[in-house]
Amino acid sequence: MPQPPPSGDLDLAGKIRTIYDLAELAGVSAATVSRALAGKSMVNSKTSERIRKLAEQHDFRPSALARNLRTKQRGAIGVVVPLGHDRGQHLSDPFFMTLIGYLADELSERGFDLMLSRVIPNQDNWLSRLIDADRVDGFIVIGQSDQSQVLDRIAADYLPLVAWGGFVQGQIHCSVGTDNFLGGRMATQHLIDRGCRKIAFLGNTQAIEPSLRLEGAKAAIAARDDIMLVDAPTHFASEVSGSDIDAFLDDSGILPDGIFAASDLIALTAIQVLATRGLSVPGDVKVVGYDDLYLARTSAPPLSTVRQNLAAGATHLVDSLMKRIAGEATGSTILNPELIVRESS
Repeated sequence: MPQPPPSGDLDLAGKIRTIYDLAELAGVSAATVSRALAGKSMVNSKTSERIRKLAEQHDFRPSALARNLRTKQRGAIGVVVPLGHDRGQHLSDPFFMTLIGYLADELSERGFDLMLSRVIPNQDNWLSRLIDADRVDGFIVIGQSDQSQVLDRIAADYLPLVAWGGFVQGQIHCSVGTDNFLGGRMATQHLIDRGCRKIAFLGNTQAIEPSLRLEGAKAAIAARDDIMLVDAPTHFASEVSGSDIDAFLDDSGILPDGIFAASDLIALTAIQVLATRGLSVPGDVKVVGYDDLYLARTSAPPLSTVRQNLAAGATHLVDSLMKRIAGEATGSTILNPELIVRESS
């Protein structure tokens, strides 16, 4: 007389649903099945091989949830965008969307989900609260904004944390990003080489990356008495409007013959404003942006810019975070920028 299927979750067709079903079929404990499928050496090789063959025959794969519970991992990474210096900015910003896309690809290939948060840091405990929620295995912060002190304080005790952004001497948190000082110097030197003598810098220097780009621009003209560099006030936003640039040009009292913008978006908005004033690019004013997003290549005219290799940046971010999740401290990574010369300069 045929025997009924084992009790528990094994269904009437004999399908194995849980490690308990597989353990009952193999005549071992559920803990032994778990260890065997995880490749633990504490289970003898013959038993491990038998369990793995049974699992393969019955097309059994342990659920990600069960695996995460055994390894004390959540299988998710928190990607956080803090907007302390520029609260009107949105995740739809092309820079954010590009980098987040690369991060999503990297994380999914390694078996992790991405949990995205946009944070307006009204209090210094915003990151502590995310960590205390205990929903992810670690955090990637996109841009330090004006929150470097918060990141340093958390990084002193919390290892699985990496930030995309600028690096400054003495910082505690691990960062991955372009050499912003060098990028700013390259962009400004290019404008000087193109004959520009009155250069405007457009960007919000409350954040680390634009401030370093401005310092690089200042370094490029340090030995030149014949060049003027004018920078925008610190409230200049990333999602800048044409009226913002109009106001800056009016208030500065000069008509620049070169513009170095802290982002491609600001640069392209500046080109639109110059057109409304009857000025041509690059004939009257030469313009250089920063990032080399897709829209820089498709604009009219195509935009000269400083390229950040965001694909490589995402790989470095995830690599560093995986090491930190495993308990290994990692140093910061500084990537080389690349000047891309197109028709706007």
